[in-house]
Amino acid sequence: MLSCAQEWVGDYAAYVKRQAVKYNIPGYTFVYYQQGETPKVYVYGKTHSGGKAISENTVFRLASVSKSFTAILMAKMVEQQKLQWDTPISTLVPEIKFTGKGMEQLALKHIVGQSSGFMPNAYDNLIEADYSLDKVLEQLARLEPICAPGECYTYQNALFGAIQHYLVNQNTSYQRQLQTQLFVPLGMKTASAGKSALMASGEWARPHIAIARNRWREGIVESNYYRFTPAAGVNASIADMAIYVQALLGEFPTVLPPELIETVTTPIVKTRRETYRRGWREYLNDAHYGLGWRIYDFEGKQINYHGGWVKGYRADVSFVPETGAGYVMLMNAESNMINATTAEFWNRYFHYRESKPKP
Repeated sequence: MLSCAQEWVGDYAAYVKRQAVKYNIPGYTFVYYQQGETPKVYVYGKTHSGGKAISENTVFRLASVSKSFTAILMAKMVEQQKLQWDTPISTLVPEIKFTGKGMEQLALKHIVGQSSGFMPNAYDNLIEADYSLDKVLEQLARLEPICAPGECYTYQNALFGAIQHYLVNQNTSYQRQLQTQLFVPLGMKTASAGKSALMASGEWARPHIAIARNRWREGIVESNYYRFTPAAGVNASIADMAIYVQALLGEFPTVLPPELIETVTTPIVKTRRETYRRGWREYLNDAHYGLGWRIYDFEGKQINYHGGWVKGYRADVSFVPETGAGYVMLMNAESNMINATTAEFWNRYFHYRESKPKP
């Protein structure tokens, strides 16, 4: 006889599979982790037409979920006194002068915390046109902001190139720092950063691009956003992401101390538009951005969350320290299905928690 926990998770998995069939999704995987229990991993579909079945070791692009890794890496470097949250843009990119009003105040915390003041998604079009990292930063440096740093939420990708630029100038790299400070000590064996690392993986999911309603075409892995690796260049399997949520929930405190997790998930700037987000809007009372993490008030419960979307892939990661639960979903298609499935997961999870008999 199934336990209540097994029953609701099984019902949820069946719901996700029905949605995937409805939207003709080529493949996905998700993991639910509850502290004290074995991670529950579910897989569906293939890496591509004629390819292998997706497994827990299939590597996917994480897209903007990469920003959550960047926040944690930066927090570790602050802890090690290699950087400060107040490190100015002039230190990160000394070769390029940011001339807009108030830009002398622009600092690392504003980059990671999406409160730089530049118009949202500034010069993403140049990234997509394959401009080099330095060329994009040079254009950004001349842009007049719409608010002072720290005063408003303005989501960016290009500005994360400043972090990559800085690390190269320190005779290291974003990729090397991720490996030595996070992936290796956590035992995330298939996690990596960069296009070549993805394609060198033992098994990896190909991107699928929408060509019509619920129709997908296998595409090529594009280099553009990989040039801005701290924004969108991390890759991982669901097995790795299960380890990641365990670490986020405090189970590897020598690698990710609880105070570090608290720092990056403390609400800083309000993101009101998130409360109208499709799939989530019926549940969200409020939403903020911290440092590389969104913080949602989900019917009175705090969920720490980040999503990712890059051509051919979607990804979601979320966790609730109060209850010791984490959830990750990875897809090799850029379908909005993931919005509904992640929100529905937490809806069902909290209902299950509330319906459990009290000991």
